Amino acid sequence: MKRLIATLQSFRDDERGSLAVETVLIIPVLFWAYLSMFAIFDAYRQHSINQKAAYTIGDIISRETTPLDNDYLNGTRDILAYLTANTESDVAVRVTSVKYDGNNDVYKRDWSQAKGWKPALSNSDVGKLKDLLPVMPHNERVMVVETFVKYDPPFATGLQDREIENFVFTRPRYAPRVLWLSQ
Repeated sequence: MKRLIATLQSFRDDERGSLAVETVLIIPVLFWAYLSMFAIFDAYRQHSINQKAAYTIGDIISRETTPLDNDYLNGTRDILAYLTANTESDVAVRVTSVKYDGNNDVYKRDWSQAKGWKPALSNSDVGKLKDLLPVMPHNERVMVVETFVKYDPPFATGLQDREIENFVFTRPRYAPRVLWLSQ
């Protein structure tokens, strides 16, 4: 019995090979942490790219002096897909012309069009955006561009699939308002 106890104590006190055991235990945790940091960085990078794409589309639309149509809006969706490196089925864009009525202190929709899975905005929807829209003088207009991009993290480290949304407003530059061509 003493011999068994001595052998067990010797095994307990022996530190040879402990580095290999510690390595086997810690490597998966380090690998998971590295992949998690990469996935989080990629999510922030994708948010930044989507925001820049939304500002680009808002700027393009604000420079228009001729009425927009379905082909133009399809083109903006294609631009969004290209700039964010996504497929067309993973992006949606909604463009709304908003007018401020200073006499009644309300924001009204001139027109709203959408491409993708998001619907166009109604007048009541525009009214709910009051906190997001800028302070404007009476009868002033802005173009509201909303972009929606589906995001799938590159690794399954705890981040969920999500939809990245951007809300951008831009004042028309060369005309008092941007028109929609009714067909």
